[in-house]
Amino acid sequence: MTTHVNSIFKFQPRWKELLVVNGFDGEFNLEYSMGIPTIYLPTEVVWLQNAPEWAKNYYTELKTELEIWCEQNDLPLVIEAKAWIEFNKS
Repeated sequence: MTTHVNSIFKFQPRWKELLVVNGFDGEFNLEYSMGIPTIYLPTEVVWLQNAPEWAKNYYTELKTELEIWCEQNDLPLVIEAKAWIEFNKS
């Protein structure tokens, strides 16, 4: 699963329906539904309400890189307010 050279984020699917996302300053998990393989990302409003300080300003880059990654891996990306996300404690 490819990552662009200038990427801020790296994506790694994990069992238990998780997509682990590593950034420069931390890590978080997005929902990766396996029934019909799909990646879910919360809306920008929800992101800004829940993201730790290090991640707040990266929504646009994350969305762009995730769109590219999903396209390369033939996976749909759904952006919705109720999308599950878990920020790992550092």
